[in-house]
Amino acid sequence: MEIVRPATVGAARENVAARCRDVRAATEHLAARLSAEDQTVQSMPDASPTKWHRAHTSWFFEQFLLRPRLPGYRPFDERFAFLFNSYYVAAGPRHARFQRGLITRPSTEDVRRYRAHVDAGLEKLLAGAAADPEVEEILEIGLNHEQQHQELILADILHAFAQNPLLPAYDPDWVPPRPSAKGGEVALPRGIYPIGHEGEGFFFDNEGPAHEVLIHDVKLSRRLVTNRDWLAFMEDDAYGRPELWLSDGWATAQAQSWQAPGYWQNEGGAWRQMTLGGLRPIDPDAPVSHVSFYEADAFARWSGKVLPSEFEWEAAAREGELEDAFGIVWQWTRSPYVAYPGYRPVEGALGEYNGKFMSNQMVLRGSSLATPAGHSRITYRNFFQPGQRWQFTGLRLADDGA
Repeated sequence: MEIVRPATVGAARENVAARCRDVRAATEHLAARLSAEDQTVQSMPDASPTKWHRAHTSWFFEQFLLRPRLPGYRPFDERFAFLFNSYYVAAGPRHARFQRGLITRPSTEDVRRYRAHVDAGLEKLLAGAAADPEVEEILEIGLNHEQQHQELILADILHAFAQNPLLPAYDPDWVPPRPSAKGGEVALPRGIYPIGHEGEGFFFDNEGPAHEVLIHDVKLSRRLVTNRDWLAFMEDDAYGRPELWLSDGWATAQAQSWQAPGYWQNEGGAWRQMTLGGLRPIDPDAPVSHVSFYEADAFARWSGKVLPSEFEWEAAAREGELEDAFGIVWQWTRSPYVAYPGYRPVEGALGEYNGKFMSNQMVLRGSSLATPAGHSRITYRNFFQPGQRWQFTGLRLADDGA
């Protein structure tokens, strides 16, 4: 059963209202497998309850579209703005992130009613403003924002289920995507390459402005690093060799007692991994997942290679030469998350969406098995702090000839 693309998002549809209904329904489809108790739990500060994701994505539309754009709109509950704002300081005060799991009220049923209230407002707004380009622009940001939270719903509930001694499965029939069997490398000759989004179609502001970069001779692996590769890394005591690790990475690995990727368990000498389908034996040929940037960097150093820069990754992807670039794991790059030349965040609270996080984060490219259909782009820049690994994150290697 395919659970990570639960509804056709309809990216090519001209009917904006239909696309809005599709995306909103996809969130509810993901949540439908979860009990009220499942939807309330918060297993760590970086994760959020499913119920909170459902409410926050509704608050986003209410805050940035319905309140300012729909005459006579009445919020479902004025208190929800405090509970379900995330990090938009300009939009007002907010509940502490690490305490989202304490919000037992409103109930999941209250959140369902809240979503229905917001959906009705969106239908009314779009019926009267279908030709308003600014409304459609903000709506498109909101829909892409909701798709990001759909991926977070899966990553966050997997983390929560992995802490449960019963090790429940999100979907017992879940089947992981199969990787390509192709190998080899793709060579990028030294030269100037276009980077960033240009032309038509939606993109987040951090994907531009389009510009050019100098790339030196480099070869990128066509395939992703696999569990088999990682087992060899582990068998060589790489988690116990400080010379392979960045200083912060070594300290993090020691403090958190890392000996294997996230969700791996050793039972009687056999490795298993917690997945969306529950605890399953490690597939040696599957791409490794749930590794941090620190681990990815250490693996590259152990291999005598490097992680590609985000520009090298994008240039190779534009040539169509990367296998499994999308739909399996996000791929760590060695690039820090910083602004492109000429980047300026948009004015207002929406300007806090990406630009304010351009510090102490590393860029990932591609998309994962949890990324909704239609949400992937060659220019998409995902970013996380280097020690985080609860997301579906993996890597491919590069050879810079050094």
